[in-house]
Amino acid sequence: MEEQEAVATLSALAQPARLRVFRALVGAAREGMTPGALSALLDVPASTLSFHLKELMHAGLVDVERDGRSLIYRPALARMNALLGYLTDHCCQGQACVPAARRSKTTC
Repeated sequence: MEEQEAVATLSALAQPARLRVFRALVGAAREGMTPGALSALLDVPASTLSFHLKELMHAGLVDVERDGRSLIYRPALARMNALLGYLTDHCCQGQACVPAARRSKTTC
């Protein structure tokens, strides 16, 4: 992932309602959720939810699939993992990180 992609992806998540929607979708994982289920779970009006889902789709964080008359939204886990990878690429100066409980003054 390039810097501009990371910025666009983080920007999409930098809004409380969108972050809540994305976290709910991550919780549902591959099963996904319908807009109605998301709206009920998060207590977000359908029109507002539609706007947030569109922004998350534009950022590549959410995929949608039509199942008959329903739309099923799922998290784009590969994109999420790419963002996490981008954010952690330079962690601990390229060496494996040591869990906090085992860190000494000489390790990351």
